[in-house]
Amino acid sequence: MQSQSAMDFLTSKRFITGTLVILVVLNVTLLGMLWWQNTHKPEHRSYRITRQYSKHVYFARPLALSEEQSLQFRQLRKEHFRKVMPDLQAIAALKKDLVSESVKEKPDAAKIAALAGSIGARQTVIEKEQALHFQKLAQVCTPAQRDSLRNILEHIAVRKLQIRDERGKEHPGSIRKFGPAGIGKDR
Repeated sequence: MQSQSAMDFLTSKRFITGTLVILVVLNVTLLGMLWWQNTHKPEHRSYRITRQYSKHVYFARPLALSEEQSLQFRQLRKEHFRKVMPDLQAIAALKKDLVSESVKEKPDAAKIAALAGSIGARQTVIEKEQALHFQKLAQVCTPAQRDSLRNILEHIAVRKLQIRDERGKEHPGSIRKFGPAGIGKDR
């Protein structure tokens, strides 16, 4: 008797109609979601862009590098970044430790000095490696390109210093506001 009433329920018009309505609503909902995803792209996508993986050689156009020279520059850049990356990572870790120690209620001055010294030593290694890297880049260049390379590298070094000086002069004594809404913006 129970199996007969269960069969009657499954074959009843009300059950079939209800099931069809639910399936139609689900299909319309899924199709709407697919349409919305394809027409509404997110406004902000975060990409991690690093100079290490850039395939474009920055100096190619200003120096009028040949294709072979561009390939050599790219290879030298990869080698350079591979060589200095451990020091860059170590500096980041040391700076994290330095900040942690600096904000303690009673910071250890000797530990801060040791961390700063370690950062300085690593930075010295990076600067030496960068000079050797520039030397290798210059060896790839013709004499005219070498002069242009020197001018570009000097301009980059001076420009970084000028930017820092300009920031200090534009806002003397200003308080820098940090946080999600105003990262690095002056108040």
